[in-house]
Amino acid sequence: MSTLSVNGARGEVALRVGGVDLVIAAEIGRLAAVSTALECKSFIDLYQRLLGAEVAATMAAIQHLTVKGDAGQAVQELRLTDFTACKNAFTAALMHHVGEDAGKDAAVKEGETATKKSPSPSETG
Repeated sequence: MSTLSVNGARGEVALRVGGVDLVIAAEIGRLAAVSTALECKSFIDLYQRLLGAEVAATMAAIQHLTVKGDAGQAVQELRLTDFTACKNAFTAALMHHVGEDAGKDAAVKEGETATKKSPSPSETG
């Protein structure tokens, strides 16, 4: 259990790497820093690398997405056994911003009816 407080409304997620407690957040500027460090060409590239538990991507994400805790110490203590927790934390942080409710909120602001499913290929032509 993390000893650091987490602001879930902001999309913060607790993560323990080795013996280091962290709080991460997938804010745009932080994601841009990870993307730049990894020379990603698209968000999909960044997403796949983070959720694919790529070593360099995991290390860069710990360094750049950490909002609380000692990211440098966490990177030093990072072991293969930490990669599942990292992947789960990265997923939770990213999904906070791209979840189903985010699309609904945007549609409501635009005065449109929000749908819960994507159109089928036959509906899009």
